[in-house]
Amino acid sequence: MPPVSPELISPRSPRVLAARRLAKRNFRGKERLFLAEGPQAVREAAGHADTLVELFATVEAAERYADIIGEARTAGARIHLASEQVIEDISTTVTPQGLVGVCRFLDTPFEEILERRPRLVAVLAHVRDPGNAGTVLRCADAAGAEAVVLTDASVDLYNPKAVRASVGSLFHLPVAVGVPVEQAIDGLKAAGVRILAADGAGDRDLDEELDKGTMGGPTAWVFGNEAWGLPAQTRALADAVVRVPIHGKAESLNLATAAAVCLYASARAQRASGGCRSVTGS
Repeated sequence: MPPVSPELISPRSPRVLAARRLAKRNFRGKERLFLAEGPQAVREAAGHADTLVELFATVEAAERYADIIGEARTAGARIHLASEQVIEDISTTVTPQGLVGVCRFLDTPFEEILERRPRLVAVLAHVRDPGNAGTVLRCADAAGAEAVVLTDASVDLYNPKAVRASVGSLFHLPVAVGVPVEQAIDGLKAAGVRILAADGAGDRDLDEELDKGTMGGPTAWVFGNEAWGLPAQTRALADAVVRVPIHGKAESLNLATAAAVCLYASARAQRASGGCRSVTGS
């Protein structure tokens, strides 16, 4: 049997119009649905319980990614064959890859994250660029962080650019959204997590912190806006303000690169102190 219905969905179908509207934040919030584009994101969505609602696919994409179509069907998603024009109308990318999924919101209540007693958390405070937000989420996932928190002053987690930049990591770890920065920091402190604010003007050096052995415990890194960093009142809430040392002539690091350095530094220190991985090697 063919993996999907042979009938192409009409460009004027209410389903197509509804999916197209999800490019706008107010519609996403109202429907609590967002778009996931491309084979990687759709595959991850299909594997995340009760997330993938619908899948639009060109005939070519349905044949090329028959395994993903099968996973989507198993997940209970409605599958629609669509013309390339329909996919272009729904998609927010310049060169669509033929697959666009409609997914349910999957953010986690902040209180639930605290109950899990996380050891490594990324807090995005005042991060306005969706590409940065998605890339930091991806870095947090790769470093083994157990949660990400987006404050109420940060970009929408479900912005299509943020979803694309996460490259599927959005579906891998708990993410809380819309949490006031003071509430996020106070809650994490009460859960026994040390708060480190990442800032280029910090009075602590990341290398020195690693050398002193202070980074092996539960840690939350707070990252700010790439252009102007963290506000003074946010830095004041942290246990320490840490800078990534610049050993060469570069003026600074971009947000995502700095986040990757900080998160991996904590991950390595925690694994060393927990006996999971040697810092010096064998």
